[in-house]
Amino acid sequence: MSLTPAQVIVLATPVFLGLIALELFVGWRRGRNTYRLADAINSIGLGMMSQVVGLFTKVAAIGIYTWVYEHAALVELPVDAVWVWVVGLLAYDFCYYWLHRFGHTMALLWAAHSVHHQSEDYNLSTALRQTSSGWIAGWVFYLPMAVAGIPPLVFGVVALIDLLYQYWVHTQQIGKLGWFDRWFCSPSNHRVHHAVNDKYLDKNYGGILIVWDRLFGTFVEEDDAEPCVYGTIKPLRSWNPIWANLSFYAELARDSWHTRSWADKLRRWFAPPGWRPADVAARFPGEPLVLPRAPYDPPLPPWRQAAALAVFVAAMLATLALLWWAHTLAPAALGAGAGAVFALLWAAGWVCTPSASVSRRARAQAA
Repeated sequence: MSLTPAQVIVLATPVFLGLIALELFVGWRRGRNTYRLADAINSIGLGMMSQVVGLFTKVAAIGIYTWVYEHAALVELPVDAVWVWVVGLLAYDFCYYWLHRFGHTMALLWAAHSVHHQSEDYNLSTALRQTSSGWIAGWVFYLPMAVAGIPPLVFGVVALIDLLYQYWVHTQQIGKLGWFDRWFCSPSNHRVHHAVNDKYLDKNYGGILIVWDRLFGTFVEEDDAEPCVYGTIKPLRSWNPIWANLSFYAELARDSWHTRSWADKLRRWFAPPGWRPADVAARFPGEPLVLPRAPYDPPLPPWRQAAALAVFVAAMLATLALLWWAHTLAPAALGAGAGAVFALLWAAGWVCTPSASVSRRARAQAA
């Protein structure tokens, strides 16, 4: 029986959760726990949301790739040749490097990719924290593979391999790995990528190979003297998974609305993420980046923790069922299932969110 990509993710989920449990145990034994319940629920929930959205959008992305392959491919490479798969994986990783790099240097793409960086923790649950809007423009970067004749089947499989590889590098429990760090994306190299420290910012984009960063001048080695500080320059400060996906789009829309320059209304979406129109920046100044900073961690009573965990487990079971049977469902049933998952994930985030008075005290303490 052939499996759909969504079913592969379902089968991989016990492995993901087992490794998270192992990392949690190792961190506890070492006295270096890197997990917080609300943050882990939020990160894994965003991954589930991304997979559910993918049920509606991946078909379109693969469809565009297939159409370009069928109408514009310079050659048609054989799908049964091992070398085509090797070249396909290398080509995908190269295209991913450039998508990832533009995802940090163009506001529109950062609006999608920023979701992955919002967690102020760094652990295996962070790896599952994925955007639900990457389909908007990300597919463009892989069309050169279609033109070069990489078959759609090869493209789909190597994309999954590249994604799954990147799971294990999201950990603080594995140190530097010597020669491996020089060639491959590793935990040490990727910790740098997730850091907001000035010397680490916007570096180490490689998915499998870190060689691309060394070739194109974006590599920085992790410095033990300067620990990584994780998150985004402007912290999210929310456990709402829907807002996590929309927050930077909303910021772009607000700045575009308020600026008086028509050119800047457009430029705001395609300039670097930190650029803002001068008139808007003067009227609505942003928060300065101050490091080190306390993470968003409002206190939750035990009953809220238990309730959030229960709702989260229900959301996970619903997501796994939907992913497994998605290809058999009618559009209306698929949409209803997706809506139910989104509602459960929102509810888990709501339970993790304390009252307004507690939130104000937590923000005041962080400041």
